Amino acid sequence: MNTAHSLPGAHIERLDPRLDALIAPDTTWREIGRGFVWSEGPVWRRRAGYLLFSDIPNNAIYCWRPESGLSLFMRPAGFTEERPFGRELGTNGLTIDAQDRLVMCDHGNRRVVRLDERTFTKVTIAHQFGGRRLNSPNDLVFRRDGSLFFTDPSFGLHGVDRDAAREQPCNGVYRVSPAGELRRVIADLSIPNGLAFSPDERLLYVANCDAGAPRWMAYPLHHDGEVGPGRVLFDAAALVAAGRRGLPDGLKVDQKGNLYCAGPGGVLVLTPAGEHLGTIVTGEITSNCAFGEDGRTLFMTADSRVLAVRLRVRGAEYL
Repeated sequence: MNTAHSLPGAHIERLDPRLDALIAPDTTWREIGRGFVWSEGPVWRRRAGYLLFSDIPNNAIYCWRPESGLSLFMRPAGFTEERPFGRELGTNGLTIDAQDRLVMCDHGNRRVVRLDERTFTKVTIAHQFGGRRLNSPNDLVFRRDGSLFFTDPSFGLHGVDRDAAREQPCNGVYRVSPAGELRRVIADLSIPNGLAFSPDERLLYVANCDAGAPRWMAYPLHHDGEVGPGRVLFDAAALVAAGRRGLPDGLKVDQKGNLYCAGPGGVLVLTPAGEHLGTIVTGEITSNCAFGEDGRTLFMTADSRVLAVRLRVRGAEYL
């Protein structure tokens, strides 16, 4: 097991003593792997006991098992045709549904899909809204009622928002009901990216990955899946202005409602009230994170590396 001393640039930045209840001063670190082009979308598969994550430009999904290490899970993971829409061919965010099936943002193919692992074929969950093709789905999360929420910025297109292939009028957040109905539930963010629920699922948190408006938003979430007006939970403009590398990206929530937000400097730890307790500094631009193992390990996709740090609290999904 590697320690932070053997991981260049990795350390815990403590801004508030309350962070000690979440991350021990002598916490342990591991490097899961390195040499990726841009790692993203980590998810821990609890029934099988392994980590999956995307390497988007390499069009691959990798698997890491504690007992055997790293292996290739799937390639090509995303785009397979001749003329790609953009340079980001692979999958992005990954998640597991209630039936233990892998569901992913098929970034390169501009859709959300479920993988049939018997044949390694894909079942499309969403690819159009209003008769127009989605931009490039980025991150996704299931609610306990079986509905699926996902973000759809245009990062996967060559020209991003100005690309001629872009068909949607905005970068939206969508909900797929358990019956398969697709609705756009948020349309007021410039670049929605990572998303997560509060433990009671009464709030939907969304990262806005925009250098001009870098912030995490909180939206009230009603029982029927409708989303109310959002408020700024934490504004990262000062961190971006100070030269911290990275923008609001993937996020997860622990059992106590604290947020772990990939963003400027690494993974920011925020209270449910939006107070910044500290940052898990990875030394790299960090895209996302996920709870795994016994629920107290936080896996982080940090550019060319995937790291893990031990916590004192479990992820909300381990309730």
